[in-house]
Amino acid sequence: MRGVRVVMIGGTSNTGKSTVAGAVAGRLGFEHRSTDLLARHPGRPWRTPEWEVPPHVAEHYATLGVDELIDSVLAHYERLWPRIEDLVQAHAAGPGLVLEGSALWPERVATSAVPHTAAVWLTAGEDVVRARIRTAGRYDEATDEERFLMDKFLARSVRYQELMVAAVDRLGLARVDVGKDMSVSEVADAVLAQAS
Repeated sequence: MRGVRVVMIGGTSNTGKSTVAGAVAGRLGFEHRSTDLLARHPGRPWRTPEWEVPPHVAEHYATLGVDELIDSVLAHYERLWPRIEDLVQAHAAGPGLVLEGSALWPERVATSAVPHTAAVWLTAGEDVVRARIRTAGRYDEATDEERFLMDKFLARSVRYQELMVAAVDRLGLARVDVGKDMSVSEVADAVLAQAS
């Protein structure tokens, strides 16, 4: 990690980016931020005790096909990239940062000229992502409409990961498969090893 001031952790939804980024930041004594805090698109389509799904989010997932959802989110990430690059640049020579988020698209990160950075993408099998989404959304208690939205979000997440992995591998970038039994500490160890 000599000289690295910014560690970026990308990946599709529900691969543990936030949790692992927090662990990595704690080990390095770096700040931890999520690209979701810069601008969210449009959010997860399931309710929690603290949050109801806004009508526009439900409509987004209900009416668009998987390819349209991918096009929409990638366009959002393209618009968001200048803000991400500014944030990375601000930390590259100053206080350390672990930045995580799906918005860290491999091609953008690979062509960035910001020094003192490292990037790793987390991947997980479809079964792992499905289980995590269904647990988060309380799928067994959900209505048919809520399940439909969760299933659409899952399909988008899986397709996003397929495209992301193809880009990561084509560019020779680092990735870590989190598996279903890896602890947060083990994934953080793997991320730090890949980022070194």
